[in-house]
Parts: sequence; structure tokens; C-alpha cells
Amino acid sequence: MRDVSTSLDITRGLLEDRRTLWVVAGLIVVLFAIANLPWQLDDYDQAKQAFTSFEMVKEGHWLYQHTPHERVATKPPLVGWISAALFAVTQSWEIAWRLPSLIAALALAFVLFRAAKDAYGKVAAVIAVSAFGLNLLSPRLATLARTDMPLALVIFLIGLLIWQRVRHEDEWKLRDQVYVFVLLTAAMLIKGPIVYAFLLPGIALFQLRAFKERRLGQPSTANLTAGKPSLLGSGTRSASAWPGWWPWLASLAIFLVWIAGGIWFQPGFYEEVVMREFVGRFGETIHRPQPLLFYLPHLLHKFTPWSVLMIGIAAVSLRSRNWRLRSVFREMSPETFWLLCWSVGGLIVMSLIPSKRVDRIFPVIPPLCLLLAAQVALARVDRWSAIALTFAILFTGGYTSWKIITGYRDPRDALVVFGRNIRHEAEAHHWRYEVVSAKDEGLLLYLRKTNFVKPVDAITEWNTGNLDALVASKEKAAVLIPDLKGAALVQLQSNEREQYQQGRGYVLITR
Repeated sequence: MRDVSTSLDITRGLLEDRRTLWVVAGLIVVLFAIANLPWQLDDYDQAKQAFTSFEMVKEGHWLYQHTPHERVATKPPLVGWISAALFAVTQSWEIAWRLPSLIAALALAFVLFRAAKDAYGKVAAVIAVSAFGLNLLSPRLATLARTDMPLALVIFLIGLLIWQRVRHEDEWKLRDQVYVFVLLTAAMLIKGPIVYAFLLPGIALFQLRAFKERRLGQPSTANLTAGKPSLLGSGTRSASAWPGWWPWLASLAIFLVWIAGGIWFQPGFYEEVVMREFVGRFGETIHRPQPLLFYLPHLLHKFTPWSVLMIGIAAVSLRSRNWRLRSVFREMSPETFWLLCWSVGGLIVMSLIPSKRVDRIFPVIPPLCLLLAAQVALARVDRWSAIALTFAILFTGGYTSWKIITGYRDPRDALVVFGRNIRHEAEAHHWRYEVVSAKDEGLLLYLRKTNFVKPVDAITEWNTGNLDALVASKEKAAVLIPDLKGAALVQLQSNEREQYQQGRGYVLITR
């Protein structure tokens, strides 16, 4: 027994050691920074998001933008504004496109650690931040040119405000409501009303429990044992997750003003944004539908080993109560119940929407990490937490290293290198050049152009002497060259392996 106790003390001491925290934090920062190397914009619709800020700077379109193929951009402009501001400071598009996600990821990790430490102690906080940083989703999204990580940060801050009000059983003051309004407005201007799916279901579930307790006069056992005011009727304070109506309605009004302006001033906005991007998500004809339980197995996999640890702790707790689920909920503290409602509510509603993609469920990860911290603090599973942490370091670190190695070996950034070489050649020779329309949206950004040219327009501009060079796919180049006076192919082309594997390859045509 003494050996077991000594082993547990050593494990807890290791988790409490400041060096452990610094090692974990350093590893998370490194993984966040390098996980997507070599950088490119050819997947996850990164080119669409990157193009919004590029168009803002080059064309001055600050409210409504387009995709590289000249369709109406479907996302609100807040992240694009941030990238444009960062470009003004750094003069680097690669940094400007990726830094918003990286800053949001690091800020989210920091806020999560502080909240977990204040509520559950240092060991639980280390496990919480490890769960957030050492999984298969967070490093991947940390430097993508996308809106997922900024949106997750804003949603987490709103949920954290609710958690703090519930934990301390504080009333919602005007200052708190203003914070919620500002954050909700930011979420609306990042990705629209999707923020509702991650917060409102959890709020409804939590308020339903509070209403039931007030009606039946049955406060949670956790409140009574902690000596807190019970969730009873008049004369007692009640933990409320609802910040009031006006923050939701005011932020929605601002978003609807943006929507109305787009419908009025932007041709095609109603079809692309309202009908296709929003309404179309709830149907099965425009976007490819996925099964109802699509997110659950993916979440269990992407969040390994922390998902296994959470399920294991919950199973042991349930077994100790003879599998009486009602007893578990009755003894659960209001703040823990809010974390459960927040996580599960968002997962359920997102699962009900037919259009699904793995990265869209990411905003449930941070509240799950805080819920894990609550479990670890209550169950004192230091040994299993240490095993999970060790596995996560090896699993996430190994997977990330493998992705980076294969990315450079393929190479995944062939078009990036091709575009950079074209720009250098054009600058050295003072070429006037354009890009013939192509399916790869990222190509336009790699060559720093705001639009493609049609083949017929390219021929006209070339033959009238307005162009010195053209970039085109090999298929289109073979058709164009006979009609271009004095044209010749230059031995500067995108990667041959990429052409073979993906059916694409581009060449430079000069005089």
C-alpha cells in the first residue's frame, strides 16, 4: 500500500512540476506553428478565405468580397479585416492569412488554463490545456487560413462568461451583457448565426434543469453539500445561464444589416449566401449530407486519448453509484452541468444539420477540455492522466511529424513554389503577366493576381502587345500557343509528380 501511495505522490508531483507545464506549453506552441508546413492554400477552402483580405487590400472591397472564381464570398468580413490589418504591419500575406488562427489558438489555450487552474487546481489545468493542444484537430486548425479557430475562441469566451456567472451564482449585470453582446457580434461577423448552434441548446438544457428544480423545490445535492444557496424559488439566488435577450437581438440586428446590404448591393448575394450557404445547409440537395452520427466517431478519434479518459472517468463514477444516472445529475454542481450542456448541446444540434465537415465541430473541444479538468479534479486520476498525457505527446507529435515529412516529400507546396518563382521572374524581367482561368483557386493568390483571364481575352491582350507572359495549365497552353504570336514555353513549370497525381500542372508562356 505504501508503494502505491508513493507512486501516486510521484505522479502527482510530476504533473504539478512547473517544468512539466513548460514542456507541454512549449510543445503545443511548436505543434501549432509547424503542423501545416509546408504552407499552401489548396485544401479546406483556404484560398476562398485568404482571397477576401487580398481583395480588400487590392480592390478596396471591405464589406463584401468574392471568391477567386468571382462568385460572392459567403463569410462575413471580420477575419478578413484582421488579416488586412496584419498585412499592413507585416507586409507578408503568408503571415497575415495564418496569424489570426494562431493568435486565437494560443489565446484560447491561455484562457482555458487560467480558468481551469482557478477552479480545479494546477494538475487539472495542465490536463485541460494538454487536451486542447495535443489532439488531431487543434494543431491542424491553428495555422489554417480559415475562420474556425477565431470562432472557437469567441464562442469559448461567451461560454466561459456563462460558466463564471453560474459558478459564482452572480446576477447578470449590464457590463456582463455588454461583453456578451460584443462577443456575439464578433461571432456573427466571423461566421454568422452558427454561434447559436453551439450555445443556445446548452443554455436551454441548463435553464430547463434550473426551472425544474425551482418548480419541484429540489436543489442539487452539490449545492447543499457546498453550502451554496439552493436553486429554489423566490428568496434564493439561482444560477442562470441566460444573459438576457438584448445581447442576442442586438448582435443579430447588426448581422442582418450586413445581410440586407449584401442583398441590396451585391448581385448574386441572396442566392450564394442566404440560400446556398445558410438555407442550403439544412437540406440535402446543395451540400453533400452526412449521416446523423457523423461527428461522434470523428470526435472520439480526433480527441483521443482524452475522449477515452473522459469516458473512463464517467464510467467509473457511474459504476460507483450503481449505474444510477439520475443520482449523477443530482449530485453534479451547476457549473459542471453547464459544461456538459454546452458541449453535448452543440454536438447534438450540429449533428442534426445534414451538411457536415469534421472541422465544424471544433468549438465543442474547449468546453470538453474544461469538463475534463472538472472530472480530473473530482476523481483524482493522476496516474491515468499522466498516461494519457504521455500517449497524447507521442501520438500527436508523431502524426504531426509524419504529415510535415510527407508534405515536403510529395511536395504539397508545389504550386506555392511555382507561383513564387513566376513572381521573381516577372519582377526580374519586368513582365506584364496574367493567369488563364484554372480550377486551382490558390494559384491566383500564389501569383498575387485578383482575377483570372479567359482564354479568348488572353489571346487578344497578347497579340495587341499588352502582355509579356501568361500562366496556364498545360492543357490550355497547348490550345493557346498556336494563336499567340511569338509565344514560347519556358522551362518553369509546376511539379511533375503533382501533375501526375492530381491531374494538374501549369506552365509559363513568354515571348
